[in-house]
Amino acid sequence: MGHDNERRQPRPRRKFSDEFKRDAVDLALTTDRPIAEVATELGVYDSTLGNWVRRHQDEQGAGNGVSPDERARLKELEAENTKLRMERDLLKRTVAFWVKESPQ
Repeated sequence: MGHDNERRQPRPRRKFSDEFKRDAVDLALTTDRPIAEVATELGVYDSTLGNWVRRHQDEQGAGNGVSPDERARLKELEAENTKLRMERDLLKRTVAFWVKESPQ
């Protein structure tokens, strides 16, 4: 009755580039179409695309919800802060030098 001799071979695992995954996730998130429809169009399983989307959302959440623009602004502020500290320290040393060198 059974076809034990005719076991189905698993499909070979396909490899997708990070760029393909990123583009697929972008497409899934920026359209109003269901993930299953986008997956079919791209030739991947809907569960696969769903996993990619979930992983992307988890990674975004791990970034504490900081947008790329906010990250760039933080980087600018940190650089400005470092520069201001260096200038402050230079001024302190300069003032200390002049106080030390000034006649009493």
